[in-house]
Parts: sequence; C-alpha cells; structure tokens
Amino acid sequence: MEVNFNQPQRQSSIGILILFVDSLQKFAKALLPIIFIWFFKSDGLSKLLVVFGIIGLITIIGLVAYLRFLNFTFYIDVANDEFIVNDGIITKTKTTIQLNKIQQVNIHQNIIQRLIGVYSLSVDTAGSDNKEANIKAISHNLALALKSILLNNENLKASTETSDTKLATEDESVANPFLKISILSLLKVGITSNYVQSIGLILTFFFTIIENLKNIGKDDIIDKDKIEKVIDSYPTFYAIFFFILVLFTIIFTINIGRTIFKYFNYTLTKQKGSLLLSYGLINTESTILKPEKVQIVTISRNYFQKKLNVLEIKIKQAISDEKQQKKAIIEIPGCNILERDEILKLIFKQLPAKGEMMQPNFRKLVFSIFLTIVLPLSGFFIFGNTIYVKLFQYTNFAIFYTILFLLIHFFGFRNYRLFINNNYIIKQSGSWDVENEIIEIKKIQAITTSQLFWHKNLNIGSLTLHTAGGSLTFNLGKYNKIQEYVNLWLYEIETSDSNWI
Repeated sequence: MEVNFNQPQRQSSIGILILFVDSLQKFAKALLPIIFIWFFKSDGLSKLLVVFGIIGLITIIGLVAYLRFLNFTFYIDVANDEFIVNDGIITKTKTTIQLNKIQQVNIHQNIIQRLIGVYSLSVDTAGSDNKEANIKAISHNLALALKSILLNNENLKASTETSDTKLATEDESVANPFLKISILSLLKVGITSNYVQSIGLILTFFFTIIENLKNIGKDDIIDKDKIEKVIDSYPTFYAIFFFILVLFTIIFTINIGRTIFKYFNYTLTKQKGSLLLSYGLINTESTILKPEKVQIVTISRNYFQKKLNVLEIKIKQAISDEKQQKKAIIEIPGCNILERDEILKLIFKQLPAKGEMMQPNFRKLVFSIFLTIVLPLSGFFIFGNTIYVKLFQYTNFAIFYTILFLLIHFFGFRNYRLFINNNYIIKQSGSWDVENEIIEIKKIQAITTSQLFWHKNLNIGSLTLHTAGGSLTFNLGKYNKIQEYVNLWLYEIETSDSNWI
C-alpha cells in the first residue's frame, strides 16, 4: 500500500467514534454531577425531560465529532519542509511545524483505540510544553509511515519526489527488533527499584483514607485501641518484623505490577538511524528517538541489580520547561551490559569512556553529615532535655537514623565522581542507586562556575553544565582544574559545527 503525504489526509473514518468518546468525556466531566442531582431530585416529568435532554446532548456531541473529523486534515509541505495540521469547526486553526524542529513522534493506543483498531500520533518539539500536533485516529501502518517521514526529513524531498511512501517497508523494519526486554528482566527491575516512591505512594494512600474518613465523620471505623492491643500482644521485635514484611510485600507487589503493566513487551528497533521504542500492556506506546536530539543519558543500577545483571537507562531530550522534565524522560528498563552498550553506540556512535577523574573535597562529606545528622541530633537532645523528657524513649530510633545516614553519606561520597574525556562528561553519583549521567560536550549550552568566599583559599568550587534537557552539577571540586576544563569546553563549543537543534 502507498500513500502520498503531500496531499491533505484525513483520519480513519472509524476515528469518528474516538472523537465522539473524547467529546463525550469532556461534556461528562462538566455536566455529569449536575445531571445526577437534577435526575434524583426532580419529579417524573422533569426526569423525562432530563432523559430527552441527554439524548439531545449525545446527538449534538455526535454531530460535533463528525464535524471535527471532517475539518481535521494533515499533510507535509515538501517545498517549505513543514508539517501542517488543519483543525476546528467554527474557529479554524492551522498549525505549522518545521520538520527540522521535530524532536519526538509518539504512537499511542488506549483500550478504546485497541478495540476499534486505530492509533493516535502526537508530534513534539522542544519549543512548547504541549504536543504541537495530535492525530487521534489513524491506522498503524499510516502512523509508522508518517512518523518515519517526520523524523527523517533530511531525505524528505528525494523520497517524496521519487515515489510515494511504502508502508510495507516500515512493517518489515518493526518486525525485527534488535532488543526485546523479557518478562524476567522486568520482574528483576520491579523487585529491585522504586522503593522510596512506593513507600511514599502507600503512605499517601493511607493518610488520604484517614483524612477522608475524618471529613465524613467516620474516623471511628478505625479502632485505635484494638490496634494498640494487637501490637502490645506481640514482642516488639516480632511486631517490627511483621510490619517490615507486610510493607515490603506491598512494595514488591506495587513495583512488579506497575513495571509489567507499563513496560510489557518492551522492544527497541533500529529505524533509519533512529531508535523505535514500543511497550505497554493496556495502553501501548511507540516512540521514535533521534540520537542527535538526545541531551543526557543516565544509567543507573544498585547492588541487587548488579547481581541480577540488569540496569535502567533514562534518556532526556530537549525541553522548554523544567516542570515537564520528568514527563519527557524516556526510560529503558531491564537492560543487561551488552544491551546497554548497543544502545549507547546507537545514540553516541561510539561507547563513551570514562576519562580523567575529578574527586570532590572531603568537606562535601562533612557538610552533608552536619546538615542531616549533627543538626537534627542536636535539636533532638536540646528538645528532650529542656521541653519533653519522654522524647528520649526514642533514642534507639535516633541511633538507627544516625547509622543509616552515615552509611548513605559515606557511600554517596565514595561514588561521587566526574569523569572527563575529549568528547564526553560523565557524572557518577548515588549511595544505593549509582547513576552515571553522560553529556556530549558539543551539546552544552551554558556553563556556570561558583565559589564561596571561604572556599577561595581552599581552591574548591562548583560546576554546573546546562543543556536543553536539564543541568548537571558537580560540587566542591578543585576550582583551578574546573576553570581549565571550562575554558577548553567553551572553545570546543564555539568551534563546533554540530547542528543537533
């Protein structure tokens, strides 16, 4: 099958149903509470009017969906290298996107789209917080063909003038992924990561329930006396052991479920120099990643993941708003070392090596201990001695807190390093999850150095590298060495002919 994107294209005709559901959801969110109140508090005649009103509203929504479908077109202007989307019923809008500004194209399929066999496609650039174009209902083959053209615009004129886009070619490239993450790898990631996030989620859920019960006057459902009696009936050691066992069981269940549902059938495919990522159990996602748009690559693993030979990769692209940074991160979970190297070679054209190592001054460790251990413990003892003597009943907890944070800071300081070679800067950090953040020198947009006045005689200072995908900071390194590297990097950036934007 062939298609010519030079001519305006419409969405799939079945997409009217998607547009109808989308419009219905928007109306339902706004009017459903009012309809419910009106329906249950009105007499028989009024209820009949409500029913007829709902039928009329659905009819209007259907008409709106049809007009949205009829007026929505998209095509590629080859002469100006632009992707153009026309939309609107009363107020017509025309969105024009420069092809060389397109950073990412995502193909998505939710439950409804899966049932009727269509996909949505969104186009993202670095110049906006939102998706510049969003096509809600096209076939998979058409989505793949359009995505391929949008992200390979260097050869656009040659490909479109010679012949139309062949959709079958895209299917062949997708059919042979060079990496597929197994269920076993996802299980390994699920049981070895995201402990802090899961604990926060559990606590948020627990406190939300308590707060809601208080608001409706039902907080007496939780019998605190019975809970205390159950706890007191067991020795402290067994009570703590049982609590930890239950907590980690819930954490593992949440992590495994979330990981498998989100990243099920995760495949990576090479596609004309780009990387195609596809995953999802219920909602499926397909994203093409252009290596030249990548800003920061983060590789992380902890002790358990090292033993299980798995790691996680996070890729940051250019963003316009730091608030959108977390949402813009592309994650690849469950890779082994060989797969990691293949991905890095595809992104950077070579395997980034750790060059000369820069270490932080020991004062970084001292300052961290002072802030998180010395100050809290001082407050603990002062408050206990002067105001609340019973606070010393929790001395064991204070000892545990001290030992825990000493270990965190010690391993964090030991892992805190900056590696520099001719092309790359790699920052290593973390106490449990050890992260390596990789930046290409030519992608640096700005450099900030800082030095507190009492650090001047000690020759220590801080360095911040700014990229379009976020910043990387290294604190309390040798300041004269930092300045040497900054001068070298600024020269390389000014003389570089790289065009990644």
